[in-house]
Amino acid sequence: MGNTYTQLLVQIVCAVKYRRSMIHEDFREPLEKYMTGIIQNNKHKLLAIYCMPDHCHILVGLHPAQSLSDLVRDIKSNSSKWINDHQYTNSKFQWQEGFGAFSYAKSELDRVVKYILNQPENHRKRTFKKEYIHFLNIFHVDYDEQYLFDWFD
Repeated sequence: MGNTYTQLLVQIVCAVKYRRSMIHEDFREPLEKYMTGIIQNNKHKLLAIYCMPDHCHILVGLHPAQSLSDLVRDIKSNSSKWINDHQYTNSKFQWQEGFGAFSYAKSELDRVVKYILNQPENHRKRTFKKEYIHFLNIFHVDYDEQYLFDWFD
């Protein structure tokens, strides 16, 4: 794509199906490395990633050759297969349908990277549901609560 110049910084948020706590600490880092490979193989730049037991935050610099939806599809489908093939969970691992995506200016990059890498501390103060709805509100995303993730309360 000659003469194409972009700066597209996007935070992707994906939830485990039914928000079940299935991403265990013993395979969190290998999972993040595997997901990093998917991102990089699709020519995107990984800026930060952190998988909590029931959801994952990924900050990428998007390459214009692939749509955001296609990237998320690749991340979710390939990582699900990887988790299941390695039998890291007692039952079938699945990501929930859909995702959140929020764009940032370059001036916000350091703050967002720190936020993502500090997920365990962030969730001592706020649940994932409250965090996600907060993102939707501060980014002025219209939503219907019935179509948000299936919350396992």
